[in-house]
Amino acid sequence: MTSLKPARVVIITGTSQGIGHAIAHTYLNNGDIVIGCAFSTLERARQARKMLADFPDRFFYFSVDVTQTEQIKQFVTDAETLFGRIDVVVSNAGKNVFKGIDCEESDWEHNFDLNLRSHWYLAKCARPALQKSKGTILVITSNHAFSTMPGCAPYNISKRALLSLVQSLTIEWGPEIRTVGIAPGFIDTDGNQAWFDSHPDARLARERTIRKHPVGRIGRPEEVGELCLFLSSDQAGFIAGTTIVMDGGRSAIMQDEDIA
Repeated sequence: MTSLKPARVVIITGTSQGIGHAIAHTYLNNGDIVIGCAFSTLERARQARKMLADFPDRFFYFSVDVTQTEQIKQFVTDAETLFGRIDVVVSNAGKNVFKGIDCEESDWEHNFDLNLRSHWYLAKCARPALQKSKGTILVITSNHAFSTMPGCAPYNISKRALLSLVQSLTIEWGPEIRTVGIAPGFIDTDGNQAWFDSHPDARLARERTIRKHPVGRIGRPEEVGELCLFLSSDQAGFIAGTTIVMDGGRSAIMQDEDIA
């Protein structure tokens, strides 16, 4: 449903697929303007091309490597130049760096450049525009920030650090800028389907995963988008400095059959 309010300008990282694509689509359906980016070029970003075709006047796409601070800075500059303002930043880009605590130094550095530093630097670059608009920053972290499993380091460590980033942005940049974190759990994306497909029996792997969720299913990408839409609205104006877990109750379970 299209909003009757004036369109906001929303910048979102990681919009070529998965959760980021769903978040972008949610804001576009709400009548907002979305300026998205991802590592993939437009030629390789099929879903981004579809959004460009469906929303030619309200969706814009840039190829950006968010591990490179100069590219982040240029992206924010280009985004603000397009419409003269930025109202919402959804810092979503990231990937699973599941190498284990004995990972190589290069894995550690890449993980923190992508899954932590990029979020801080995006917020830093967008701060002047957000101060003018009294805007909102949403940081997408993970339920691994709260509890994790063997082999998921250093990813979980950076995701935990994002909880503190959300707090610091809130207490140092408020009240002009409001910051909230979102920690999704298992969301039904193409990437997670590839993980199912890596098992000898993909159907069984999916069923076992579903059984670990008290709500009886795994999450949908558009649900993350709807939560973003709410948290960046006036109705959520008293929510700040916290990170909301959306994992279908998975983190409520102390132990499951896969743990000896």
